[in-house]
Order: sequence, then C-alpha cells, then structure tokens
Amino acid sequence: VAAGAAGCSASPRRWPSTWCGAWGGRRRCGVATGHGRAGPGSRCCSSSCSRPSRSRQWPESSCRCRTLDWWPWTGWWGRGGAAGGGGSSPVLLLIPNAAGKVTGGLLQLGLRALERGFIPVVFNRRGHNGCPLTTPRLQPFGDPRDLREAITYLRCRHPCAPLLAVSEGSGSGLLLAYLGESGSSSRLAAAACISPIFRGRDWFESGMPWLYEWPLLLHLKQGLSRYSRSLAEVVDMEKLLRSRSLRDLEETLFCGSKPHPTSWETYWDRNEPLRDADEAAVPVLCLCSADDPVRGAAARSLPLELFRTSPYFFLLLTPHGGHCGFPQREPGRCWGHEAVLEYFRAMAEFLRAEERRKGLPRARRVGGPVAEPPIFTWQRSYTR
Repeated sequence: VAAGAAGCSASPRRWPSTWCGAWGGRRRCGVATGHGRAGPGSRCCSSSCSRPSRSRQWPESSCRCRTLDWWPWTGWWGRGGAAGGGGSSPVLLLIPNAAGKVTGGLLQLGLRALERGFIPVVFNRRGHNGCPLTTPRLQPFGDPRDLREAITYLRCRHPCAPLLAVSEGSGSGLLLAYLGESGSSSRLAAAACISPIFRGRDWFESGMPWLYEWPLLLHLKQGLSRYSRSLAEVVDMEKLLRSRSLRDLEETLFCGSKPHPTSWETYWDRNEPLRDADEAAVPVLCLCSADDPVRGAAARSLPLELFRTSPYFFLLLTPHGGHCGFPQREPGRCWGHEAVLEYFRAMAEFLRAEERRKGLPRARRVGGPVAEPPIFTWQRSYTR
C-alpha cells in the first residue's frame, strides 16, 4: 500500500531557494500566521525539491495537533485561471492513505496540479508524517473532525478560492465520512477519490494479500512505537505491537482503550465511510480498478447501488490499473491523475457558468475580513 502508485514516481523539480527552508531532508516553508511570511528558524537552501513544505501546526481546544504541507508556489506557475479561468487559483487538498504515507503517486498528483494552476496542500493526521502527537489519542478511520478544522482553516486563508479535495486509497474513508456528515456545509466545490475503500469494516475483516498488508502493518507499528510510553496510559501497547493483522491493530488501538472501551460493532457504526452517504451534497468522482488487490473483488467491495441512485457519486471503473496505479506508457505519468484534474477543471467551468446564469456575486478582497462566497446549491434529481 505504501508504494501502491506503481509507475507514478515523482520527478524532482528545482524550486526557488528564497521560498523555502531545509529541515530534516525535507523542504519546509516558514509560514506561521500570514501569507508568505517566513517563520522562526527558516533557512534558505538551493537544493532540489519535489516534496511539499510544512506550513504550520495548529492546536485545537483539546490540544490535538494537525499539520498542512504546502508545495512551494510561485506566480509563474498556475496563475489565476490556469485551472479553469476565473479569479483565485483553486486550493486542492490532498489526503494520504489511512497510514499517513505520502506516496510517490500523491506527490506526482501534487506536481501535476501545481503545473495546472492549483494550489496543492497535504493534510496530515495527528501523529502521522512528522505531525507530533500531543494527546494520547489517534484519529479513528472515519472520524472527520480534524479534517473539518483543516478545511475551515483553508477557507479562512483562501476566502475567495474554490476548495477541492482528493484522497488516495484508504484515506478516502475519511473524505467520504466528512462529505456525508457535512452535507451542504462541506465548503468543498467538488471531491475525488482514487482507489477508495468504501466499506471499512469488511475491508479490515477480509484482509489483504500479505504482500500489501505486512509492509503497511510494520509501517504503522513503527510510527506507534514512537509514542509507546504516552499511549501505554490508554492502550495495551504490548498487545498492540504484537498485532498480526490490520484488524487486530485497529481493534486494539480504538476498541481496547482503557478509559473508554467499546465493541467492534459500535466502532464501525461511528466510523463506516458511507454511513451518511445519502447526505453528501457535492459531486464526488470515484476512480476504481476492477483488479485492485487492496480493495478486493469489485462485486463485494463497490457500492454500485449508491452510484445508480445518488446524483452526487460518479464511478469511473477500469478493468486494469491496480491500487492507485493507473500508469501511462510515458514514465512518471498517471492517467488517473489527469482524469481527476480534468474532472476538477470541468466542474469549475460548470460552477462558473451556473454563477453567471444565476447572477451570484463573487467575493472580493477590499480590506478587512472577506465574506465567504456563496456556495452553489446542487439540485437533487433522482433519475436513472
């Protein structure tokens, strides 16, 4: 799973040295509170970079900590309108898989989006991908509270820009849960899922081929072992690190909590990705492959009835492509990424046309706080 983007390796690009600082082998932008302001400790470096830069970490009232990673972005790449015309460049939120692994495929998608005029940013769950764990609690599979706060922050930082989101693999469970819980208040113009996991409980219980499951299990154990002393207060760490499957690890971590134990059934009642799918109110493109070895057989893992009845869910199903692969003959290219970005471009054109037709005003920055732009209201049409 960690290397599931076969044939989609990210090619290194050279970024302007004045925009970034170096930290631990990765480029981190020193933005702390304002736009483009270098924060404390940022240093200039002229090394090549193809990874995003760390923007900021923001705590919540319960001291949870999440981070957003931004690609270094400059004016000659993706001027306003490059992603479909109009004013501000769209912000594209990239959601990694449930293990927090930023794969080569996700980096490649970010680079392609940057070239097309989007502003790509990676959402990191607490305790994943260098984000510190400030409380002895990780994020459940389908709990969208952290993602909701990240999107609220992006809306405040880019009040005039369309917000888009795309998820990869098992990370789609988080995006689908957010869209269902938020409904028409999601603040997103459109969303896409690449090789999503639709039925979380069935996925954990049926398991994956060992070639995919064991590397992912070891990756998760390695990350959890960093916080073994803190997590030992709420979780049986010895049992957790002895887990021999993803289900054992998930059940021990979230159902065997010492302060608030719960059953496996109750856990999935609260975290199933499609539990509120009927409430989703923005268009969602799901790019799937029939031979996906991670998701499982298409007959039992794809909610075909949802795509037949919901006006917001669109399925692009291919006979081949693997898990988050969809390679092209040209090295370093993934046709799935091109399809997702083209879908976002077409959606942006449609929304602008509807705004002109209905005469919806656009938000403009004149000084002081900017009012949030009106959100286009999708009309339900239950047609087959």
